[in-house]
Amino acid sequence: MKQIDAKIKAQILVEALPYIQQYVGKIIVIKYGGNAMINEELKEAVIKDVVLLNLIGVRVVLVHGGGPEISEMLEKVGKESVFLNGLRCTDDETMDIVQMVLCGKVNKNLVTMLQKAGGRGIGLAGVDGNLFQASRRDEYHGNVGNIVKVNPGIVLDVLEKGYIPVISSIAAGIDCNKNYNVNADTAAEKIAIALKAKKLILLTDVCGLMRDPADETSLISQVKVSEAPALKRAGIIKGGMIPKVECCVEAVRQGVERANIQDGRVPHSILIELLTDKGVGTMFS
Repeated sequence: MKQIDAKIKAQILVEALPYIQQYVGKIIVIKYGGNAMINEELKEAVIKDVVLLNLIGVRVVLVHGGGPEISEMLEKVGKESVFLNGLRCTDDETMDIVQMVLCGKVNKNLVTMLQKAGGRGIGLAGVDGNLFQASRRDEYHGNVGNIVKVNPGIVLDVLEKGYIPVISSIAAGIDCNKNYNVNADTAAEKIAIALKAKKLILLTDVCGLMRDPADETSLISQVKVSEAPALKRAGIIKGGMIPKVECCVEAVRQGVERANIQDGRVPHSILIELLTDKGVGTMFS
């Protein structure tokens, strides 16, 4: 039985070879969030996927948010989390906590996990090297910004030295002397475009874009970016899926070869998508 298991494992590795050759030396941007960031087993699977890809020569960039951790810290200090149209309203006090949690606790914990798994991570905030520059979104959300400029030089330097950049979704204000809280999906999209990434992966808590959100068998495995407007008009792209799809569509339109929305609740979904025939989630091209 052990010999059979070994042969099966060897066959899996051989079948992965053409995919490894396809991605070696290329940049993959992964937005890390949802349950994959909370569940310890899933977190370990994601980290191992990233380290394995890095060790075989794929240049991985990890972008993260940290909504649950921010809400938890706000609760500890007796401050209510307020959301408007799905975005956290971020006054000055909340922004201090957002920055502390994202650039400190979450970012450094991920770097530590990468290093314990045999990788070499370097934590970056979106303000480092003016990586992300943003302007205020509107008067209602406070210190929430829209990214208007990306300076990818610091990320390229880190990648060139073989490290795994771990980027928190904070941006320097271009219209004031404040930092802004920015959407992590959008941050991943913008850095993928700036780095001319081969692939953008958004990990989420659903299996992908579905015709019926209650029926996972209705998953749409592939979408041409030209098809997205019709799917939106038909009500298939709706709610929280709208901004994720928009990120994927814009990334592909701006030169990223492929973009994926996929289920971070599936252990090793990153490797399944990149290194097997099966793939997961919804791919935009």
